[in-house]
Amino acid sequence: MSKLYRLLVLVLVAAFVLSACAPAPTPAPAAPPKAEPTKAPEPTKAPEPTKAPAPAPTKAPEPTKAPAPAAVKEYHGAFPYEVPPKGHLNSFVTAGIPNGISIYWDLLELPGARYYWGEGKWLPLAMEKWAFQPPDKFVVNIRKGMKWSDGKDFTAKDVVATFNMGRLFKWTVFKYVDTVKALDDYTVEFHMSTPSTVVERYVLLERYRSAATYGALADEVAKLLEAKKGPDSDEWKALVQKATEFRPDKLIVSGPFDLDLKSITEAQLTLVKNPKGYLADKIAFDKVVLYNGETPVVTPLVLAGDVDYATHGFPTATEKQYKDMGIRITRAPTYSGPAIYFNMDIYPFSRPEFRQAVAYAVNRAENGTVSLGESGKAPKYLTGFSDNMLNLWLTKEQIDKLIVYDYNPQKAEEILTKIGFKKGSDGIWVDDKGKKLEFELSVPAEFADWSAAAENLAEQLNKFGIKTTVRGVNFQQHPTDVNQGKFQMAIRAWGAGNPHPHFAFVQDLFTHNYVGSTVGKGMNFPMKQTIDGKEVDLEKIVVQAAEGLDVNAQKEKVATAAAVFNQLLPIVPLWERYGNSPLLNKRVADAPPDTDPIWKNALYGDNPIVVMMLDGRIKPK
Repeated sequence: MSKLYRLLVLVLVAAFVLSACAPAPTPAPAAPPKAEPTKAPEPTKAPEPTKAPAPAPTKAPEPTKAPAPAAVKEYHGAFPYEVPPKGHLNSFVTAGIPNGISIYWDLLELPGARYYWGEGKWLPLAMEKWAFQPPDKFVVNIRKGMKWSDGKDFTAKDVVATFNMGRLFKWTVFKYVDTVKALDDYTVEFHMSTPSTVVERYVLLERYRSAATYGALADEVAKLLEAKKGPDSDEWKALVQKATEFRPDKLIVSGPFDLDLKSITEAQLTLVKNPKGYLADKIAFDKVVLYNGETPVVTPLVLAGDVDYATHGFPTATEKQYKDMGIRITRAPTYSGPAIYFNMDIYPFSRPEFRQAVAYAVNRAENGTVSLGESGKAPKYLTGFSDNMLNLWLTKEQIDKLIVYDYNPQKAEEILTKIGFKKGSDGIWVDDKGKKLEFELSVPAEFADWSAAAENLAEQLNKFGIKTTVRGVNFQQHPTDVNQGKFQMAIRAWGAGNPHPHFAFVQDLFTHNYVGSTVGKGMNFPMKQTIDGKEVDLEKIVVQAAEGLDVNAQKEKVATAAAVFNQLLPIVPLWERYGNSPLLNKRVADAPPDTDPIWKNALYGDNPIVVMMLDGRIKPK
């Protein structure tokens, strides 16, 4: 056997052995796919270097949609104010815009506290606590952490500066207080030369001003006091003039709102939130819009729903229109109203008999109804303060001794005849000097209720035989004219929205008289008078009516002041005004019902709506 043959045999044997050892083949699937021809493998290439994975393209983010802005929660009120340049930021003098907006002033320059008349308690504001320290001190503690809108702390320095300025402007509190002293940064002591409970209200109800604005002037007052130079000195008079003419270029506030100076127009102004102000985070309103104008201007705004609340005196026809539209009418008392003021430099106004005759000659109930419907109520007793408070201060026996000036033209004629006056053939009375009784009666032209009162008064006096012509004067100019003595008879306010009669006597006898006016002698009613052959000092009596820290001891003095007023009639109150204030719920949530004690608060004193704004009860819808 050849070598080749043997080699082939060995190969075949080996192949046979290997095939016998292999595993059984896997059965083919029932329906195998069609086999593709196998391609020869590609030659192996060297691996590519590893590349960083390409980032997915970044899409620009979708623009974030700003949430719809929250609706600005507004309160709309109304009060007449002076527009710059006549209107200014000095809140110590007339034509100041902060003091011009009256009840809303509290929202800018915060007072120490406000009072709940129906509950006999206080709402602390700038002052955290206070107390009388017998026998002769009243001490207040300022709320710590309060800031002015310029970022400065509210401290005792501001309170002292405020009252130094007040001393310059004859504030009545200084008939009781002789020194105002900072004990530390947050404590102020009022030393009373004549202790009185009314010091509490004088101090707490004051709106405190920033020392950053008034500090330099206040320091000048302090220097004059140190030098023993008082109101009669030339230096003091010059400083009064300087302070009166002072015009701050900005308003620094402590309250929850600030005055937007750029918003001031003839039509309206805006108070915006003061984030640094006390209660700014508690009051839910973002903005307060105040419309400018008296009753004729404000009436259509109320009818259109643009005003939420207005304290103007609306004629009876307008009130009926409001009611017919479903508008709520609120009737907070004012504890005051219009009165006849007489210029005592003009005869026979200086004679008490003449003033008494006028009181009998006028049907005051008719005057109130014609002027303000059910909101104009003639007081039975002419004492200078509201009949609503009479029983709290006078005994029944004292009240019974008062003269009741019921409508009695015949009685009026008897009084005039007794003092030598005669009625002429033309029906006009002639005084004992032979001069006809012909006078002008001035009234703020824009005050609808007072204007109606003046027209009705003139009609009644003309019928009686006192020829009277009504002259309307711009409401902002009118008080200045009266204080300067530029009037014959005038309609101005009597009484006051304060629970102590002393404040009413101050309004009646001091405000438009030489006692309180810094621009003239006003009505120039002599405060020293003779009654039943005895000389009385009415200024002293009014001051004494509030003396002491015992209210019961004050009552006898109040009774004396009331009796003197009732007999002398320095002014003749016509009627007491109750608000007929429309309150809408377009932007403002429902207010408490008429039975709530808050509606006993004085309309222009501790105004119910402003107090409820400060305590959080009045909210936006």
